[in-house]
Amino acid sequence: MTYEPMNPDAALAKVPTELFIGGRWVSPGTGQTIAVENPATGDVIAEIADGGLADMAAAVDAAAAAQRDWARTAPRVRSDILRRAYTLMLERSDYLAILTTLEMGKPYAQAQAEVTYAAEYLRWYSEEAVRIGGRYTVTESGVGRIVTMAQPVGPCLFVTPWNFPLAMGTRKIGPALAAGCTCIVKPAKQTPLSMLATASILEEAGVPAGVVNVVPSTDSNRIVAAAMNDPRLRKISFTGSTEVGQSLVRQSADQLLRVSLELGGNAPFIVFDDADVGSAVDAAVQAKLRNNGEACTSANRLYVHSSIAGEFAAELAERFSALTIGPGMDPGTDIGPLIDDKQRRQVQRLVDDAVAKGARVVTGGHALDRPGCFFAPTVLTDVPGDALLIQDEIFGPVAPIISFDDETAVLESANSSRYGLASYVFTRDLDRAIRVAEQLDSGMVAINQGTVSNPAAPFGGVKHSGYGREGGPEGLAEYLETKYIALGAGTAPTSAGGIA
Repeated sequence: MTYEPMNPDAALAKVPTELFIGGRWVSPGTGQTIAVENPATGDVIAEIADGGLADMAAAVDAAAAAQRDWARTAPRVRSDILRRAYTLMLERSDYLAILTTLEMGKPYAQAQAEVTYAAEYLRWYSEEAVRIGGRYTVTESGVGRIVTMAQPVGPCLFVTPWNFPLAMGTRKIGPALAAGCTCIVKPAKQTPLSMLATASILEEAGVPAGVVNVVPSTDSNRIVAAAMNDPRLRKISFTGSTEVGQSLVRQSADQLLRVSLELGGNAPFIVFDDADVGSAVDAAVQAKLRNNGEACTSANRLYVHSSIAGEFAAELAERFSALTIGPGMDPGTDIGPLIDDKQRRQVQRLVDDAVAKGARVVTGGHALDRPGCFFAPTVLTDVPGDALLIQDEIFGPVAPIISFDDETAVLESANSSRYGLASYVFTRDLDRAIRVAEQLDSGMVAINQGTVSNPAAPFGGVKHSGYGREGGPEGLAEYLETKYIALGAGTAPTSAGGIA
C-alpha cells in the first residue's frame, strides 16, 4: 500500500501514543504522559505515554519470553521481515519525515534524508541475516575438530538520542533482529514520535510480539537501571553523552552486560594548504550544519592552514550568512532550531567564552530574537586554544577556525581532545592523507568529504567517544556470541568420509 503525502496534522493524528510492549499498544502504569514540543515554536504537538518501572519490567518480560523463538526463527524469515520494514519505511517517508521535523526541528529535506538512511540499516542487515556463519577446523594434532557457531547475545536494551531519532533506532534494531536478538527501545523523551511510528511499521512488517518493545519515559535513569539489573537482559547499546555512558558502564558491571557506546565527539576538520578551498568549504558547510549542527560527527574544530585561513573563513561566513533560518517544515529552510532552550543557552555560553578570550565573530554569534530555539550560524576566527568550545562538544551551528602551519603541530592539537569519534582531512596529497589518517586518534576519518556515516561501514569512536561499532559486519558482531564445539576423535569424519 502506497501512502499519499500528508500534512503535519494528519501525521500527528496517525502516530501511536501508547507504549508498545509484547506486540500490544498499552497504556502506561504511571497514568502519566509526556508533552512533546516543537522546538521551532515551543508548542506541544503530542501527548504520549510516559512509561515507568512496571512498564519497563513488562517490556523485559516480553523480550525475554520472545527470545528463544526469535533466535530459532529461520534467517531467511528474519531477513524478509527486515526487508519488508525497509520498504514500508520508504513508502511512508513523508509521514516519518514530518514527525522527525516536528519533534526534533531539522529541515524537512534533512528529515527525508534521515528516513532513507534509517531504512538502509534495515535493508543492509536484512542481507546480512542470512550470512551469519562459523568455521570448521581440523585440530593441530589432526585428532578431533574445532567447530564454532555464532549465536544471538540475547535480549537487548537500546537507549537512543534525540538528534537522529529514526536512524539511531534502526542502526541498533537492524543488526539485533538480524542476529536473532529481541530488544527494548527507550527513545529520548524529546523525540519519541518517530520511534513509536517505526514500531508500528515493524509490527506491520511481521515482527513477532515481544521482539521489539518501545517504552518512552521521563524517568529514564530509574527504568534503565532496573532493566540493567535484570539478569535476563544481556546487552545495552547507548547513544548519547559521555557522562551518561560512563554511568551505564558502571551499572553494567553487576550483570556483566555486553555494552556498546557511541558517545560525544569533538571532530577536527583539517584543511591543508594544498586543498581545494571551495570543495573544503562545501564540505565544512555539510559537516558543520547538518542536523542544525547537532550531530556527534559535526566538525567541531576547523584547523585551516594559515596560507588559506582568511580565504576559507570569508567563504564559509558568506555561505553561513546566506542560509535561511526557520521552522523545518517551511519550504526553503536551511537551518532549523536547536532542540530546546537549554541547548541554545549552552551554545551561547561557549561562543561568549571564546569571544571573551579573544575570538572574533565573522558572522552570527547570537541567538535569534524570535519564538523557538534558533541560533544564528556562526563563524569565529582567532579562536584561542583555551576557549571552552575547543574542548567541549558544541552541538550547534558554530564553526571555530584555528589556523596552523605545521602538520605535526596540527596533529598534536587534533589529538589533544578526550574525544575520538570522527575526523576530517582535506589535501590533494595522497601520502599525506594516509599518513594523517593513520595518526589521528579517532574511530573514523573522512578524506576530502564532509560525511562519514554509511550503513555498510563501522561507526564508532575511541577514548571518551565510546567503544563498540554500529554498521557493517562489525555492527552485527556486537549482537553475536561465539560458541565453540569440540568434536572428539569419535565424532570427526573418518577416512571414508561421513561422521562416525
